[in-house]
Amino acid sequence: MGALTKGRYLSAMGLLLLVYCTVSVVCKGAAGDAQPDALPSVQGTLPHFIQEPEDAYIVKSNPIKLRCRAAPALQIFFKCNGEWVHQNEHFSQEYKDLNTGLKVREVMINVSRQQVEDFHGPEDYWCLCVAWSHLGTSKSRKATARIAYLRKNFEQDPQGKEVPINGMIVLHCRPPEGVPVAEVEWLKNEELLSSLTDDNIDTRADHNLIIHEARLSDSANYTCLASNIVAKRRSATATVIVFVNGGWSLWTEWSPCNVPCGRGVQRRSRTCTNPAPLNGGAFCEGMSVQKITCNALCPIDGGWDEWTEWTVCSSQCEKLRGRECSAPAPRHRGKMCEGNSEATENCTDGLCTQSMDGSNDVALYSGLGAGVIAVAILVVAIMLYRRNHSEYGVDVIDSSALTGGFQSFNFKTTRQGNPLLLNSSMQPDLTVGRAYSTPLCFRDGPDKDLFDPLPDIKMKVQSSFMVSLGVSERAEFHAKGPAETFPRDLSRDYGGTADRRKKGLLTLNGPFSTCREQLGTSGVFGHPGGRMVVPNAGVSLLVPQGAVAENTSWEMHMVINQGESSVQTLEGCEILLGPEVTYGPPVLDLFTPVAMSIAHCAEVDAENWNIQLKRKTQDSKWEEVMSVEEECTSCYCLMDSTSCHLLVGQPGSYALVGEPLTQAAVKRLKLAVFGSMEAGSMSYGLRVYCVDDTPHAFQGVVAAEKSRGGQLLEEPKMLPFRANTFSLQVSIQDVPQFLWSIKPFTTCQEFSFPQVWCSNQQPLHCAFSLERFSPATAQLSCKISVRQVKGHEQILQVYTAVAEAEKESVPFFMQADCTITSQTGPKAFKIPSSIRQRICATFDTANAKGKDWQLLAQKLHLDRNLAYFAKQRSPSAVILNLWEARHQDTADLDSLASALEEIGKIHSKSSPKDQDQDEARPNVGHAEAGCARGTATLTNQTSEDSAPESTG
Repeated sequence: MGALTKGRYLSAMGLLLLVYCTVSVVCKGAAGDAQPDALPSVQGTLPHFIQEPEDAYIVKSNPIKLRCRAAPALQIFFKCNGEWVHQNEHFSQEYKDLNTGLKVREVMINVSRQQVEDFHGPEDYWCLCVAWSHLGTSKSRKATARIAYLRKNFEQDPQGKEVPINGMIVLHCRPPEGVPVAEVEWLKNEELLSSLTDDNIDTRADHNLIIHEARLSDSANYTCLASNIVAKRRSATATVIVFVNGGWSLWTEWSPCNVPCGRGVQRRSRTCTNPAPLNGGAFCEGMSVQKITCNALCPIDGGWDEWTEWTVCSSQCEKLRGRECSAPAPRHRGKMCEGNSEATENCTDGLCTQSMDGSNDVALYSGLGAGVIAVAILVVAIMLYRRNHSEYGVDVIDSSALTGGFQSFNFKTTRQGNPLLLNSSMQPDLTVGRAYSTPLCFRDGPDKDLFDPLPDIKMKVQSSFMVSLGVSERAEFHAKGPAETFPRDLSRDYGGTADRRKKGLLTLNGPFSTCREQLGTSGVFGHPGGRMVVPNAGVSLLVPQGAVAENTSWEMHMVINQGESSVQTLEGCEILLGPEVTYGPPVLDLFTPVAMSIAHCAEVDAENWNIQLKRKTQDSKWEEVMSVEEECTSCYCLMDSTSCHLLVGQPGSYALVGEPLTQAAVKRLKLAVFGSMEAGSMSYGLRVYCVDDTPHAFQGVVAAEKSRGGQLLEEPKMLPFRANTFSLQVSIQDVPQFLWSIKPFTTCQEFSFPQVWCSNQQPLHCAFSLERFSPATAQLSCKISVRQVKGHEQILQVYTAVAEAEKESVPFFMQADCTITSQTGPKAFKIPSSIRQRICATFDTANAKGKDWQLLAQKLHLDRNLAYFAKQRSPSAVILNLWEARHQDTADLDSLASALEEIGKIHSKSSPKDQDQDEARPNVGHAEAGCARGTATLTNQTSEDSAPESTG
């Protein structure tokens, strides 16, 4: 029989067997003890399934295999979706079980992907096994066959968030649709996260990740991972930042009073370290330093009381007397009285019998004692005289007198370099003084009467003639000034000064009291911003880009207030450290604060100065805005050595005032000497100016001297003037006595301490009038000494050719276009707009590693009072505005580029794991490096640009 005939035979036999089984089921149904399709029961056992088909998934195009094993079984067939599977599709084998001795039959079929896809039914594709023997049939369980898949997109990706420490973190994740359903796992920085090892972590059945209490270590990148038998899918990475808000530490103990005696200051401080702000957390609000005044008890040295009466002469011919250290008694660490509390003396009043030899000894000792007392009195008198003479500290005797009036002169050649110097051939000594870097460019104007009349001050002069005679009294002139000088006690001294100022008894600003002209500038500013500068005054205003709303413009002005109004409104020990500046209009409304720079004359030291920014109210009173050493969120103050840079948002009048805390406080004075020949006479006048070391104050001196035809004879120098209550002395020395004569009693002149300390930007000057003996004398050589008693000294060396001044004066200014300018648009800024935008976009975005605007502020040395920047909408933009104002003269873009490049190098040192994390977000390090390269590239381009348009 052929293979085809045999197959048909087996099919027919199987069909007959199924029909028979069906009939038997019907017949046996009434009895209820036989299963469907079962043969008539006989004694024995039905087929038992050792292995039943199991549910399976078709992966890609690979078919699945379904298996059945039964014993005893004559035949096993698969039925799928209610239809018998053809016998040719079965793979069967038979073997004997050694334990039971029964025959075991095993059958397997393949189910392809095409079969499952072609089936369209109410349920999944299913198959079961039917096994029969002579005793009956048995059915296996249904096994389903499904096509496995996993879609690509998550139904919900986890979202990054910023959470405070100890807060709850909930990250939601809904995996993609798939068969079988995908299992979800969480990755933390690419490492598998398990809730079994950490009780603080909970992975719920809904696939969410819950961290009950956030810790700093929980700041990481989290990824949801879904997988089944087909594939694995990764969600978008969610960055979680656990931040810490700053908290104040406890206050420190109050510091000891900073002065051993009198009025001082006590301080205490706290730090924002409990905890310190991390990962963009909020800064502490409030002050970090508190100050209170203190009064240290001054030591009182003991003093001797009066001697008691002599006692009665003893048998040893001695009498005694005593005294007590009680007038006053030493207190507060004062010194005990020096000397003996008891004294003895030999008495010779006849009560004791004395021999002749004894009388001779008494006479001898008495004579020796009288001689010693005379010598002591002479030494004390000499010392008192020398100390009284040294109180002036100036040698007013011309050194030319030591040579008998005959000395040779070697006039030095004229010096080059300073356009203000009459004879400027010799290089000035720059080690002892300081000059302004900006050109002295001022407006022309008739100021002939600017310095007239001279200030009503009291001058103490001493002539060499009086010294040679040993006369120590000083001649007094201009008795309208105050009659007393400041005492050594600093607190009493300042109080007296303030009272005299309020009563109008002290006229410190006499030379400039009539000058009411105001220096200022104005301009129209829109959204691009700009800058206003008062030339040679050390005052400027920067209007940042974007400060003015789009399609809007403001006409802004900036004015330096002149006159004495500022002086009269200050109180107590405060003095004006720079010009009073007003900007407006008052209704100005800006989005970001403006940057205003004001020059000052203080040697900045927090231990010696209490420097404050004040603003004038509507009723012309001054209110404190902030203290320079304290943190403030309403405005920002950056003190450089010569300038103060402010970030203010409210227009008005501002002034920088200082209160000295100790006698070591120093303000800088600029010293300058001018000279001119008096018309139609043989006299030559020298005028020495002492003015606060600010460009605006010195501008008035130069303008006044220009109007009266004076010439600058020596490079201006700087003199540190201490708050030690001692006066300032000006003397002229080494005048050739056989060529020039000077008026008597004018070789040494003196300014009292309040006149100099409280000058408040107004110059003081003294004049020396010299007369030549012959019209042939064409040169003058002398020295001007300016010194503070028990303080510093400067020497102004004068070498001038008098004849040249009569012919043609050297021009004061090298520049012809002396204008006050306002600049608008991009060219008013040093940093190009594109670079600024890239820097702000990079650093305004906080991230888990602290690479934000705080690092930028640190590298640009602007990392104090960070709470102010944190309140701004764009901290990086405000930091760059402050940098612009600070470097407006130098245009040092290289320093900015170096700072950005250094930040880029710091970021490039991150670990490989960190670099893998950074692939999911913009590369901050590269952005910063790009900004650095862009800034460095445009440094030269900016310097080569043409000058911006300016308006006066």
